[in-house]
Amino acid sequence: MEGKIKQRIKTKDHHTLFLVYACLAMGLGCSEKKPHVDPIPQASFPKIEPDRAFNEVKNFVALGPRDTGTVGAEKAAEYLLLRLKELNISADIDRFITKTPKGQTPLRNVVGSLPGRRKGLIIIGSHYDTKSGIGPDFEGANDSGSSSGLLLEMARVLRKKPEMRPDILVAFFDGEECMVRYGQHDGFHGSRYMAKKLLENGRAKEVVAVIILDMIGDRDLSVTIPRNGSSTLISAVLEAAHKEGVRTKFALVPFGIGDDHVPFLTAGMPAVDIIDFQYGSAPGKNDYWHTPEDRMDKISEESLKIVGNTILRVVYSLK
Repeated sequence: MEGKIKQRIKTKDHHTLFLVYACLAMGLGCSEKKPHVDPIPQASFPKIEPDRAFNEVKNFVALGPRDTGTVGAEKAAEYLLLRLKELNISADIDRFITKTPKGQTPLRNVVGSLPGRRKGLIIIGSHYDTKSGIGPDFEGANDSGSSSGLLLEMARVLRKKPEMRPDILVAFFDGEECMVRYGQHDGFHGSRYMAKKLLENGRAKEVVAVIILDMIGDRDLSVTIPRNGSSTLISAVLEAAHKEGVRTKFALVPFGIGDDHVPFLTAGMPAVDIIDFQYGSAPGKNDYWHTPEDRMDKISEESLKIVGNTILRVVYSLK
């Protein structure tokens, strides 16, 4: 699966080597905090409106390709900033320049801030860039439109009941997709940058959870939670799915996946990846991924609802 972003790591040894590589690449350790989870009643936390989430996805995807380092990516970042501000969420574009296969490249994360009244910090992230080289009409509806649109709707909902949660950052990452092949200077740029910045400004120690959303709009939803994640958060997601009555849509898979959660894990922050890595024409296949078939006709309101409300339940249960 050369050049693919969600690289499967199928054995324990390869899983370990992947995390060690990530640690060495960032110059960081791999120790991890354990978040505390409290059970909450079914009706005590706000939930998304699936039609709103679907419209957010549709409107975002309509912007066109969002390849890193292009005008399309800049347009997408400005759009996300505008939407957050329209939702009365304090937000900024965090611009940075980093080395890529194209040389020194300007990138931009879009970050919204939602103050809470409990201790700690939760980061909910989605990459917004699309894979390059697919074609001029590539939609990237599921990867990365579904998670970005859902995160906008979740941000709207998360403004409610701040007394039940800590501070939240909703982060839209640039540069998750690799241009050539994943490595120290190719892929995961936005999440690497944010993890490093949190360490440098001292906020990493406040982080109780990093939750990454990716490819979660598939009509045939099958969330494949990779094992290279924080055990406490994985358990919290599975328990939340059970309480939402959607446990059959979530599974812990026996391999690791390279995604935007890894830079946070290697920086010692608890993190989990919520991804459906079976996006294709038949169960177990992934043949729509990184192809022109990744279109809005594959996206489901119900899938957005399932993932959105499950993660909201997790967020409002963390302490």
